[in-house]
Amino acid sequence: MHGIARLLGGGLLCLYTASALALPDLFPDVASAYRVEIDGSPVWERKAQTHLPPASLTKLMTALLVIEQGDLSQTTTISPAAVRETGARLKLKAGERYQVQDLLAATLMASANDACHALAEALAGSEGQFVKRMNQRAAELGMRDTHFENACGHDAKQHYSSAHDLALLAHEIIRHPRLIALTSRIETGIRSNDGKRAIRFENKNALVGRYRGAFGLKTGYTARAGKCLIAYAKRGDTTVLLVLLHGNDRWWDAVDILDVAFAEAQRKQ
Repeated sequence: MHGIARLLGGGLLCLYTASALALPDLFPDVASAYRVEIDGSPVWERKAQTHLPPASLTKLMTALLVIEQGDLSQTTTISPAAVRETGARLKLKAGERYQVQDLLAATLMASANDACHALAEALAGSEGQFVKRMNQRAAELGMRDTHFENACGHDAKQHYSSAHDLALLAHEIIRHPRLIALTSRIETGIRSNDGKRAIRFENKNALVGRYRGAFGLKTGYTARAGKCLIAYAKRGDTTVLLVLLHGNDRWWDAVDILDVAFAEAQRKQ
Protein backbone atom coordinates (compact mmCIF):
# COMPACT_ATOMS: atom_id res chain seq x y z
CA MET A 1 0.00 0.00 0.00
CA HIS A 2 1.29 3.48 -0.82
CA GLY A 3 0.68 7.01 0.49
CA ILE A 4 -3.02 7.62 0.91
CA ALA A 5 -3.76 3.92 0.77
CA ARG A 6 -1.87 3.45 4.05
CA LEU A 7 -4.22 5.90 5.75
CA LEU A 8 -7.25 4.21 4.28
CA GLY A 9 -5.89 0.84 5.37
CA GLY A 10 -5.81 2.24 8.91
CA GLY A 11 -9.57 2.47 9.01
CA LEU A 12 -9.99 6.14 8.12
CA LEU A 13 -11.94 5.62 4.89
CA CYS A 14 -15.31 6.29 6.51
CA LEU A 15 -14.01 9.43 8.21
CA TYR A 16 -12.45 10.71 5.00
CA THR A 17 -15.41 10.09 2.75
CA ALA A 18 -17.95 11.33 5.23
CA SER A 19 -16.04 14.60 5.69
CA ALA A 20 -15.00 15.13 2.08
CA LEU A 21 -17.14 18.22 1.62
CA ALA A 22 -15.92 19.70 4.92
CA LEU A 23 -12.30 18.93 4.03
CA PRO A 24 -11.93 19.95 0.37
CA ASP A 25 -8.14 19.52 0.46
CA LEU A 26 -8.21 15.83 1.27
CA PHE A 27 -4.78 15.04 -0.22
CA PRO A 28 -2.47 17.94 0.75
CA ASP A 29 0.78 16.13 0.05
CA VAL A 30 0.23 14.68 -3.41
CA ALA A 31 0.93 17.75 -5.54
CA SER A 32 1.39 21.52 -5.57
CA ALA A 33 -2.13 21.70 -7.00
CA TYR A 34 -4.84 19.20 -7.81
CA ARG A 35 -8.54 18.86 -8.55
CA VAL A 36 -10.82 15.84 -8.30
CA GLU A 37 -14.28 15.64 -9.87
CA ILE A 38 -16.85 12.86 -9.56
CA ASP A 39 -19.42 12.78 -12.35
CA GLY A 40 -18.39 16.28 -13.34
CA SER A 41 -18.78 17.83 -9.89
CA PRO A 42 -15.69 19.01 -7.95
CA VAL A 43 -15.21 17.25 -4.62
CA TRP A 44 -11.62 17.89 -3.51
CA GLU A 45 -8.96 20.33 -4.62
CA ARG A 46 -5.80 22.14 -3.61
CA LYS A 47 -4.74 25.52 -4.99
CA ALA A 48 -6.77 24.77 -8.10
CA GLN A 49 -6.52 28.34 -9.46
CA THR A 50 -2.75 28.67 -8.95
CA HIS A 51 -0.72 29.40 -12.08
CA LEU A 52 1.69 26.51 -12.70
CA PRO A 53 3.56 25.14 -15.73
CA PRO A 54 1.44 22.36 -17.28
CA ALA A 55 4.19 20.59 -19.24
CA SER A 56 2.76 18.24 -21.89
CA LEU A 57 -0.78 18.53 -20.52
CA THR A 58 -0.63 21.47 -22.96
CA LYS A 59 -0.93 18.96 -25.78
CA LEU A 60 -4.58 18.39 -24.91
CA MET A 61 -5.34 21.87 -26.23
CA THR A 62 -3.36 21.11 -29.37
CA ALA A 63 -5.33 17.90 -29.80
CA LEU A 64 -8.63 19.68 -29.20
CA LEU A 65 -7.94 22.21 -31.96
CA VAL A 66 -6.89 19.43 -34.31
CA ILE A 67 -10.11 17.49 -33.76
CA GLU A 68 -12.25 20.62 -33.98
CA GLN A 69 -10.60 22.33 -36.94
CA GLY A 70 -8.42 19.81 -38.73
CA ASP A 71 -8.93 17.17 -41.39
CA LEU A 72 -7.54 14.00 -39.79
CA SER A 73 -6.98 12.38 -43.18
CA GLN A 74 -4.92 15.35 -44.35
CA THR A 75 -1.26 14.69 -45.10
CA THR A 76 1.40 17.09 -43.83
CA THR A 77 5.14 17.37 -44.37
CA ILE A 78 7.52 17.38 -41.42
CA SER A 79 9.43 20.66 -41.33
CA PRO A 80 12.99 21.36 -40.13
CA ALA A 81 11.46 23.32 -37.22
CA ALA A 82 9.51 20.25 -36.09
CA VAL A 83 12.63 18.10 -36.35
CA ARG A 84 14.53 20.52 -34.09
CA GLU A 85 12.07 19.92 -31.24
CA THR A 86 13.63 18.65 -28.00
CA GLY A 87 12.41 16.36 -25.25
CA ALA A 88 10.12 13.43 -26.03
CA ARG A 89 9.94 12.85 -29.79
CA LEU A 90 9.75 10.18 -32.47
CA LYS A 91 12.82 11.52 -34.32
CA LEU A 92 10.78 12.32 -37.39
CA LYS A 93 12.79 13.46 -40.41
CA ALA A 94 12.37 16.64 -42.41
CA GLY A 95 10.47 15.99 -45.62
CA GLU A 96 8.65 12.91 -44.35
CA ARG A 97 4.89 13.00 -44.81
CA TYR A 98 2.33 11.66 -42.36
CA GLN A 99 -1.41 11.81 -41.92
CA VAL A 100 -2.65 14.22 -39.28
CA GLN A 101 -4.43 11.38 -37.45
CA ASP A 102 -1.11 9.56 -37.02
CA LEU A 103 0.65 12.64 -35.69
CA LEU A 104 -2.27 13.14 -33.32
CA ALA A 105 -1.82 9.62 -31.95
CA ALA A 106 1.89 10.26 -31.44
CA THR A 107 1.15 13.55 -29.69
CA LEU A 108 -1.37 12.12 -27.23
CA MET A 109 0.16 8.71 -26.56
CA ALA A 110 3.93 9.16 -26.96
CA SER A 111 3.83 12.89 -26.11
CA ALA A 112 6.07 13.42 -29.14
CA ASN A 113 7.07 17.06 -29.47
CA ASP A 114 8.08 16.76 -33.12
CA ALA A 115 4.65 15.34 -34.00
CA CYS A 116 2.95 18.04 -31.91
CA HIS A 117 4.90 20.82 -33.63
CA ALA A 118 4.03 19.37 -37.03
CA LEU A 119 0.34 19.44 -36.12
CA ALA A 120 0.56 23.11 -35.16
CA GLU A 121 2.12 23.93 -38.52
CA ALA A 122 -0.40 21.80 -40.40
CA LEU A 123 -3.34 23.71 -38.91
CA ALA A 124 -2.01 27.26 -38.75
CA GLY A 125 1.08 27.47 -40.96
CA SER A 126 3.38 28.16 -38.01
CA GLU A 127 3.53 27.32 -34.32
CA GLY A 128 3.23 31.02 -33.45
CA GLN A 129 -0.07 31.38 -35.30
CA PHE A 130 -1.32 28.13 -33.79
CA VAL A 131 -0.55 29.33 -30.26
CA LYS A 132 -2.79 32.35 -30.89
CA ARG A 133 -5.61 29.93 -31.65
CA MET A 134 -4.81 27.98 -28.48
CA ASN A 135 -5.16 31.08 -26.32
CA GLN A 136 -8.35 32.10 -28.09
CA ARG A 137 -9.90 28.67 -27.49
CA ALA A 138 -8.78 28.75 -23.86
CA ALA A 139 -10.60 32.07 -23.43
CA GLU A 140 -13.72 30.60 -25.02
CA LEU A 141 -13.64 27.73 -22.53
CA GLY A 142 -13.36 30.11 -19.58
CA MET A 143 -9.76 29.13 -18.82
CA ARG A 144 -8.96 32.44 -17.11
CA ASP A 145 -5.81 31.17 -15.41
CA THR A 146 -4.17 29.86 -18.59
CA HIS A 147 -1.78 31.29 -21.15
CA PHE A 148 0.13 29.31 -23.76
CA GLU A 149 3.45 30.22 -25.37
CA ASN A 150 4.02 27.01 -27.33
CA ALA A 151 2.02 24.06 -28.64
CA CYS A 152 3.79 21.27 -26.81
CA GLY A 153 4.33 22.33 -23.20
CA HIS A 154 7.92 23.51 -22.97
CA ASP A 155 8.73 25.62 -19.92
CA ALA A 156 8.37 29.35 -20.61
CA LYS A 157 7.76 32.36 -18.37
CA GLN A 158 4.25 33.02 -19.66
CA HIS A 159 3.27 29.41 -20.28
CA TYR A 160 0.99 28.39 -17.44
CA SER A 161 -2.36 26.91 -16.50
CA SER A 162 -4.20 25.73 -13.38
CA ALA A 163 -5.78 22.52 -12.15
CA HIS A 164 -9.20 24.13 -12.49
CA ASP A 165 -8.61 25.24 -16.08
CA LEU A 166 -7.14 21.92 -17.13
CA ALA A 167 -10.26 20.21 -15.81
CA LEU A 168 -12.31 22.46 -18.10
CA LEU A 169 -10.09 21.44 -21.01
CA ALA A 170 -10.38 17.78 -20.07
CA HIS A 171 -14.17 17.96 -20.25
CA GLU A 172 -13.92 19.20 -23.84
CA ILE A 173 -11.55 16.36 -24.72
CA ILE A 174 -13.93 13.79 -23.22
CA ARG A 175 -16.67 15.01 -25.56
CA HIS A 176 -14.72 13.65 -28.55
CA PRO A 177 -14.77 9.84 -28.83
CA ARG A 178 -11.90 9.84 -31.36
CA LEU A 179 -9.62 11.51 -28.84
CA ILE A 180 -10.63 9.15 -26.03
CA ALA A 181 -9.97 6.23 -28.37
CA LEU A 182 -6.38 7.44 -28.61
CA THR A 183 -5.78 8.39 -24.96
CA SER A 184 -7.05 4.98 -23.85
CA ARG A 185 -4.98 2.94 -26.31
CA ILE A 186 -2.04 1.00 -24.88
CA GLU A 187 0.14 1.04 -27.99
CA THR A 188 -0.06 1.70 -31.70
CA GLY A 189 2.04 2.38 -34.76
CA ILE A 190 2.22 4.89 -37.59
CA ARG A 191 3.73 4.79 -41.04
CA SER A 192 5.01 7.51 -43.33
CA ASN A 193 2.94 8.05 -46.45
CA ASP A 194 5.56 6.55 -48.72
CA GLY A 195 5.59 3.43 -46.54
CA LYS A 196 9.33 3.58 -45.99
CA ARG A 197 9.18 4.24 -42.26
CA ALA A 198 7.12 2.56 -39.56
CA ILE A 199 7.18 3.67 -35.92
CA ARG A 200 5.60 1.92 -32.95
CA PHE A 201 5.11 3.52 -29.54
CA GLU A 202 3.33 2.93 -26.24
CA ASN A 203 1.07 5.17 -24.23
CA LYS A 204 3.13 7.02 -21.61
CA ASN A 205 0.16 7.01 -19.23
CA ALA A 206 0.94 4.14 -16.86
CA LEU A 207 -2.71 3.93 -15.75
CA VAL A 208 -3.95 2.88 -19.19
CA GLY A 209 -4.25 -0.87 -19.36
CA ARG A 210 -3.37 -1.19 -15.68
CA TYR A 211 -6.05 0.69 -13.76
CA ARG A 212 -9.58 -0.62 -14.31
CA GLY A 213 -11.66 1.91 -16.20
CA ALA A 214 -8.82 4.29 -17.09
CA PHE A 215 -9.27 6.19 -20.36
CA GLY A 216 -6.23 8.48 -20.17
CA LEU A 217 -5.96 11.42 -20.53
CA LYS A 218 -2.40 12.85 -20.53
CA THR A 219 0.92 12.87 -18.74
CA GLY A 220 3.52 15.61 -18.58
CA TYR A 221 6.95 16.38 -17.18
CA THR A 222 9.48 19.21 -17.36
CA ALA A 223 12.07 20.45 -14.89
CA ARG A 224 9.83 23.34 -13.78
CA ALA A 225 6.48 21.58 -14.02
CA GLY A 226 7.53 18.38 -12.32
CA LYS A 227 5.32 15.33 -12.73
CA CYS A 228 1.88 16.22 -14.08
CA LEU A 229 -1.14 14.08 -14.88
CA ILE A 230 -4.74 14.29 -16.02
CA ALA A 231 -6.44 10.98 -15.27
CA TYR A 232 -9.94 10.05 -16.37
CA ALA A 233 -11.62 6.80 -15.38
CA LYS A 234 -15.10 5.37 -15.65
CA ARG A 235 -16.70 2.46 -13.82
CA GLY A 236 -20.33 1.76 -14.51
CA ASP A 237 -22.10 5.11 -14.58
CA THR A 238 -19.47 6.82 -12.41
CA THR A 239 -16.68 8.98 -13.84
CA VAL A 240 -13.70 10.42 -12.00
CA LEU A 241 -11.43 13.17 -13.29
CA LEU A 242 -8.14 13.94 -11.57
CA VAL A 243 -5.70 16.76 -12.38
CA LEU A 244 -2.27 16.74 -10.69
CA LEU A 245 0.24 19.55 -11.17
CA HIS A 246 3.78 19.16 -9.85
CA GLY A 247 2.94 15.85 -8.26
CA ASN A 248 5.06 13.60 -6.10
CA ASP A 249 4.46 9.87 -6.63
CA ARG A 250 1.88 10.55 -9.34
CA TRP A 251 1.05 6.97 -10.37
CA TRP A 252 0.48 5.52 -6.90
CA ASP A 253 -1.14 8.73 -5.69
CA ALA A 254 -3.45 8.75 -8.70
CA VAL A 255 -4.47 5.14 -8.05
CA ASP A 256 -5.18 5.93 -4.39
CA ILE A 257 -7.18 9.09 -5.20
CA LEU A 258 -9.21 7.39 -7.92
CA ASP A 259 -9.97 4.51 -5.56
CA VAL A 260 -11.14 6.91 -2.85
CA ALA A 261 -13.28 8.80 -5.37
CA PHE A 262 -14.98 5.65 -6.64
CA ALA A 263 -15.57 4.53 -3.05
CA GLU A 264 -17.11 7.91 -2.26
CA ALA A 265 -19.39 7.68 -5.28
CA GLN A 266 -20.50 4.19 -4.29
CA ARG A 267 -21.14 5.31 -0.72
CA LYS A 268 -23.50 8.04 -1.93
CA GLN A 269 -25.53 5.75 -4.21
